[in-house]
Amino acid sequence: MAVMTVLDAINKTLFEQMEKDETVVTFGEDVGFEGGVFRVTKGLQQKFGKDRSFDTPLAESAIIGGAIGMAVNGLKPIPEIQFSGFVLPAFNQIVAHAARYRNRSRGVYTLPMVIRMPYGGGIRALEHHSESIEAMFASVPGLKVVIPSTPYDAKGLLTAAIQDPDPVIFMEPKRIYRAFKQEVPETEYKVPIGKAKVVQKGEDITVVAWGALVREVEKAMKLLENDNISVELIDLRTIQPYDKETIINSVQKTGRFLVVHEAVKSFGPGAEMISTVNEKAFLYLEAPPTRLTGHDVTVPLPKGEHHFMITPERIAREIKKVVNF
Repeated sequence: MAVMTVLDAINKTLFEQMEKDETVVTFGEDVGFEGGVFRVTKGLQQKFGKDRSFDTPLAESAIIGGAIGMAVNGLKPIPEIQFSGFVLPAFNQIVAHAARYRNRSRGVYTLPMVIRMPYGGGIRALEHHSESIEAMFASVPGLKVVIPSTPYDAKGLLTAAIQDPDPVIFMEPKRIYRAFKQEVPETEYKVPIGKAKVVQKGEDITVVAWGALVREVEKAMKLLENDNISVELIDLRTIQPYDKETIINSVQKTGRFLVVHEAVKSFGPGAEMISTVNEKAFLYLEAPPTRLTGHDVTVPLPKGEHHFMITPERIAREIKKVVNF
């Protein structure tokens, strides 16, 4: 076992998979020589050369379009979008082509590609750097959307994504890149895509979160230690397909549900999960299923970002509100 950050775990996985499979290639803006803005791809070009880890022009549509061509022709591309807010010029390529190729070819072609992108707020970044747009991808048939919250999951989920035959959107919560360390196996392993993790069992309320907000919920739980509230925390890990069974089984036990996400409220992932809870566990509910989310505004610039972010104190208040309904 080695002690790694989330960033270390992703970097280690890229090294591991590129060493194992010569069809795996990484590329994007500043990905090669510099090793990426956050240095996630540091050392890959030095190890594998410019043919397998290279820089691209500032042209997201071309980056993803090129990756689609590579995947169709036998490679396993891992393009990086420098920040998730920059992905919109490539959205046509992702939705119109990457997501549809298996269906369009009636299964003759699959696209084994992983589109990596840092996402979310919390680092006081500029405009287009802090969006949480996982719902935009999750609503597109043919795409899988994965968001790790720990170094262990980052390595296992990225391994599973690279070895998946279909396109995977791999969103990396940048504010936890270096936030903490965890013991991670140095050998290859996979965390299944589509399977949530029960981080802590509880009896009074089910709380679902993912990415950086899993840690914020854990902090909120510490604030509630004197309130005699037993929280069952679920790390969703995969937004699409998401693990309905684990959520429903938990809500049938606790009778209460809260989903916490940084994405905006309207038409967000929380609304989808509340609908599922209402459909599958309505008769077990002791309080209205609730969501605590980002506001329906563009993520503010650095001076105002703290008004948008979800704090442990806000989460703790919402948990108490649902439990005491």
